[in-house]
Order: sequence, then structure tokens, then C-alpha cells
Amino acid sequence: MIFRDWLKELDYTLLQGSVDVETEDVIYDSRKAAPGKVFVAMKGIRVDGHSFIPQVLKAGVRVLVTERPVEEELKNSGLSEDELKQVTVVMVEEGRHALALLSAARFDHPAKKLVMIGVTGTKGKTTTTHMIRAILLAAGKKVGMIGTTGTVIGDVVTPTLNTTPESYELHQAFAQMVEAGCEYAVMEVSSQGIKMHRTDGLYFNYAIFTNISPDHIGPGEHADFEEYLYYKTRLLNMCGIGLVNKDDEHAPQIIKAANCELYTYSEESKEADFVASDIRYVSQPDFVGTEFHISGKYDMEVRLGIPGLFNVVNALAAVSVCSFLGLDQARISHALENIRVNGRMEIVYTSERCTVLVDYAHNAVSMESLLSTLRDYKPKRLVCVFGCGGNRSKDRRYSMGEIGGRLADLCILTADNSRYEKVEDILADIRGSIEKTGGAFMEIPDRREAIRYSVFHAEPGDMIAVIGKGHEDYQEINGVRHHFLDREVIEEAVRELREKEQG
Repeated sequence: MIFRDWLKELDYTLLQGSVDVETEDVIYDSRKAAPGKVFVAMKGIRVDGHSFIPQVLKAGVRVLVTERPVEEELKNSGLSEDELKQVTVVMVEEGRHALALLSAARFDHPAKKLVMIGVTGTKGKTTTTHMIRAILLAAGKKVGMIGTTGTVIGDVVTPTLNTTPESYELHQAFAQMVEAGCEYAVMEVSSQGIKMHRTDGLYFNYAIFTNISPDHIGPGEHADFEEYLYYKTRLLNMCGIGLVNKDDEHAPQIIKAANCELYTYSEESKEADFVASDIRYVSQPDFVGTEFHISGKYDMEVRLGIPGLFNVVNALAAVSVCSFLGLDQARISHALENIRVNGRMEIVYTSERCTVLVDYAHNAVSMESLLSTLRDYKPKRLVCVFGCGGNRSKDRRYSMGEIGGRLADLCILTADNSRYEKVEDILADIRGSIEKTGGAFMEIPDRREAIRYSVFHAEPGDMIAVIGKGHEDYQEINGVRHHFLDREVIEEAVRELREKEQG
């Protein structure tokens, strides 16, 4: 591959050398330096990639993409004058933008070979992307997915560091999707991903904006809510068709900022293009979820296998975007009735005895929303098994304790990711606030035993919510991660209980 071909869509200045050189790959991590690779130097918050230029040159790199002149770094490389003459230096205004466009070119623009569906918003991204994927799979389509739970291609799940990975990893994943025969790519698009130029150059055929509320504001993230909103709405300037939740209080600002063919969805406003109505909460021995009707530009009945009004809205978003794809309604209905999203209102067990679910709720806002939602199903008792992460703000413990004491009939306090703190100290902080509410609680520090206790002592009609860790498959104690998945522990407890009852 010739470097010049990778630069076609990029504005740059050639400082020295030639762009007509052969290249094999693009890197931004100096530890991957080798002959044939192009090193993109970027100035970050904590590290300046330009400082690694001498190191990558010694490792054989001869093509550099920089954000400034680098004469000093070249001199400090230890290369001879003849060797330095063989080094190509291209200067760009923004290294991360360059990395995105170079990565797309390096993998032969794989995103252009896929139907791209992007989902952004403060809440609901993960669930909505899983719903869209489930619908597409039910319709017989091949689809890849990128988000909080990793990159999913077929049955292969690859963990990712960020909700929206770095641009190189994004295009690498898209290329793997194309190679695997995927027709669609569904991905969560974070505001940080847009701000950090990870999505530069991407075009989304369809985009969904679920909602927005203050989040990710502070050092290293967004300066204020206005900046957060700005980067969220950028997705609606990178797509062909956009769908916006009209019920969100910031919807007018979001719609005004959009530069695409725009549609709205709502469970409140009949003026939206897609409307969810006649919502019914269903709790049966073999099914816990909702039933509702979609009208407007699409008309169908939906039976959704995940509880909660906010999941009705997520499903409405998923169905709305899929309505443009010409999919069979029966396939859509089947997918949503049988949908399971790991760690997001995930029903692990349901029977006449009780319902046990797992959710990622790990702060006051999400916990209050979850427990309030479960109250709508009128359980005999609402039991909440939870703790709080160690080495994090104590305010979270106090607020979660207060909400648990107020909304649950019984709280079972237990370990989460204690990290470098003692579980007993964390539980004492939660206990202090839960006692003020007068709510019933007990403490079982061992999370496995706490879950087992909740299942073994369930009363007919109980709903048990095991929250805080969701899809996480580890428990971090003293800096070491041990395998632990709430769903597995619940399933083990249920099997043990059945064997005990049968024996």
C-alpha cells in the first residue's frame, strides 16, 4: 500500500520525505512500532505522543504524522543523516482526526460497505443497540455490534476499553464485520467518542438520540452541559435519517441542531412520527415485561420481554429505525418478546415462586428508576441485593442506601467491587443512610451468599433485583479481579433450590 493513497481525504503539509512510500499499517501506540508502520503522534491530556518519536524511529518506523514540526525529536533519535533523509514527516492540524481517516483508508473504508446504525444518549444506548441487533438477527440479517459490552461479531465478543473505541479499533472491527459477511453495524456513539474524533469520517445511514441529562461533566470529559449536548447532537449531522425522542426536555434543542432527515418518537405526544400507547405491565409465571401498541408511520402490537416504561421507549426507538429497513413485523415481534440484554433489566428466573433479575444500576438515579419501575409490577415484596464500589465517592453509598430503604421492602447489603476498601466499611456507610429511612435490611458481605439467601428465602410473588454489576463478569478485591457473574450465581442457586425441593 502506498502512503499517498491513505492521505486522499486528509489535509496535510509534507515537512520532509516523500508520501510515495510503501506502508503496511497505522499505529498510535509506540510499543507497536516496526518497519512499514505509520506512527501518528497526538498530544493527549496526560501524554504527548510526539515524545515517543525517537523511540519509534529506532524501532524502524520511517513515516510520521505529527501535529507540529519535530526537528528536535528527529535529532534525538540517534539516526544518521542518511537515515533521517529517509523519514517522511506529514503535519496535520489534529492527530486524532488524521488517525480516523488514515485508519479508514488502511482498512479500505469498511464502514462504507455496511448499513451503519448509531445510537447516542445518556441512557438507553446499550439496550437499544441490543434490541436493534436482535431484530436484525431475527430477520435473518448478519449484523455486528459495538458498545459498552464490547464488539460482537457473530458469537464472538471482544472486550473494548471504551463504549466507542479508538478509531483504528473501530475500522478494524468494521473490516472484521465485512469479512464475516455482515450487512449491518449497530453501535453506541458516545459524546467522548465524537469529541475525541474517534468517529470522524463515518457516515451513519440511521441515527437515534435516546435522551440527555447531565453526565460525563468534569476534568478529562466535558466542560459543561452545553458542551456535552453539542457533542451528542453532532451524531445528527453525520447521518442520513435521524430519530429523536420527543419526550426528552431538550428535544427542541436537539431537533434544532440536527442536519438530516428527521423523525421523532414518543410515548406521550401523539404528534410524533412513531407513538407508543396502551402500555400494559405484564407479570406472569413465564413472562415479565410490557405490551403496547405502536402507531403513526408504523402500526403494530409489541410484547416486550424486558420490564419498564423506559424500555418501552427504547423498543419504540429500535422498531422506529427498523421500520425503514423493510423487515417483517412478525420477526420484529418475536425478537422483542424474547429479547435479553445482559445486565440490563435481565430476567434470569421467573416462576410462580418469584422473579429474579439483574441490572447494572450502580448510582442513585438508575437505582431509583429501576426500583420505581419494578413497583409498577406490584410484587408481594420488592427485594434489592446491592452494595457499592470501593474507592469511589461515599455520596453514592449514602444516596443508594436512602433509595433502597425507601423503595424496597427488603434490602440485602453485600459486596460489589470493593477494590482496596473493606466491604464492612462500605456496608457501614450504606447502613447509616438506610437506617434513617426505617426500611428493612440485612447484611451478608459475601455476594454469592447474599444472592443465594435472596433466592432460597423468596416468598411467592416476590421480585428480587440484584443490582450494581450487571454484565460485569468479575469482582475486584484488593486490586485483583476474580470471575463473578451475577446471572451465573442466580442460576446456580435456582438449580440448588430445585434439587433440594425434589430431593
